[in-house]
Amino acid sequence: MLNAIRRKIRIGQVEFSQHATDQSIIRGISMQDFRDAMERSEVIEDYPHDKYGPSCLVLGFTLSQRPLHIHCSYPMRPIIKIITLYEPDSSRWIDFKIRKQDDA
Repeated sequence: MLNAIRRKIRIGQVEFSQHATDQSIIRGISMQDFRDAMERSEVIEDYPHDKYGPSCLVLGFTLSQRPLHIHCSYPMRPIIKIITLYEPDSSRWIDFKIRKQDDA
């Protein structure tokens, strides 16, 4: 699945939600950061029954090793939709891959 997502992104079959666009600007995530992170990435969560359509959460790293989480649609869509992207908070993730359990 991830290879199909990467292929579509490489040929420009990708669109960003307004939320993803806004968040990338606020968080200083460039298009190059996004592309680099997708090339060095793995799927860490899968949402096959998401209410907006099948999607997954990808962890990738930029060339400067900045971790990014990229929530995107499955490649079955003609165009990959980037739902959101952000730098994960290390206090909420183990190795940026596994959600930490609440202490409560």
